[in-house]
Amino acid sequence: MTNYVSASLRHLVVQRASGAYEYCLIHQTFSIYTHEVDHVIALKHGGQTSEENLVLACLPCNRHKGSDLTSIDPFTGRITPLFNPRTQVWTEHFEQERGYLTGITAVGRTTVCLLKMNEMNRLQLRQALSLQGLYPNFQH
Repeated sequence: MTNYVSASLRHLVVQRASGAYEYCLIHQTFSIYTHEVDHVIALKHGGQTSEENLVLACLPCNRHKGSDLTSIDPFTGRITPLFNPRTQVWTEHFEQERGYLTGITAVGRTTVCLLKMNEMNRLQLRQALSLQGLYPNFQH
């Protein structure tokens, strides 16, 4: 197992995500830090360095996620898997209003909570982008 991501594989991940972080949807253009390629299933859990297991992640969320696969749903208290951008649809698990992200399923709630997606500085960035029409407006 290797965590080395070749330039061509990184390019594929960035292109597939259209340069936007696949958990909170902030585009690389509006991030201070370069987005990272994240293993959805960490190597230590048997994940592979393959296009099927890689996503584009912003630094804060990637650090909060670490190698976790699950966490506790803040509503039910149950162990719940995290959102997987490779196998799940963002709009089925999240919605956003004025930059605030809400988990609408156990997976969404758990992911928002563990990745601390609504920390003040990140929320303010999404709010500013949203006001300018530079952030996706997904609502149910």
